[in-house]
Amino acid sequence: MRIFLLLAFSLMISTISSAQDAAASYKAENEGWLVDVDQAYEESKKTGKPILANFTGSDWCGWCKRLTKSVFVHKEFKEWADKNVVLLELDFPRRKQLPPRFKQQNQNLQQAFKVRGYPTVWLFDLSKESTASQYSIEAHGKTGYTKTAAEFTATMDRMISQRDSGE
Repeated sequence: MRIFLLLAFSLMISTISSAQDAAASYKAENEGWLVDVDQAYEESKKTGKPILANFTGSDWCGWCKRLTKSVFVHKEFKEWADKNVVLLELDFPRRKQLPPRFKQQNQNLQQAFKVRGYPTVWLFDLSKESTASQYSIEAHGKTGYTKTAAEFTATMDRMISQRDSGE
C-alpha cells in the first residue's frame, strides 16, 4: 500500500559561520548514513534506490542502540544497503545539539511521517518539481526494532518488491 504525503521544507539558511561549520561537520552516528534529506534525494534520484530513513534517539533510546547493534553495524546489512537503498539518519538526541538546519529538517520529516516512537524506520521515495522547495513522499512501509540483520533485510526486501511491482 502506498501512502502519499506532501512535505514542505523551509530549511533555514544560516549566515553565522559557526552554525555553518557545525552543519558542515555534523555526521550520522552510523558510518555510511547521510543526515541531509537533500543529499539523500539526489543520491536516490541518481541511483533509482529508495531511501531508508532511521528515526532515532541516538544518545538516549535503548531500542535504537539495540537496533544499531543487532542490524546496522553488521556486514550483512551494510552489503545489502549498498545494493538496495540510500541510508538517511534522522536523529533526535537529548544530550547533544544538532545544527538548527538539521533539527528543523528532522522535525519536519517526523511530522510528515507521524513518527511517535523510536526507532522507526521508513522506506520511501521522494520526488519534486525542479522549481519547488517541497517534496512529494511515496511511503512504502515502516518497521521498528528488529532482532537480526537477516530479519530486517527480509522485511525491507518485501517492501522493495511491492514498490517495484507497483502494488
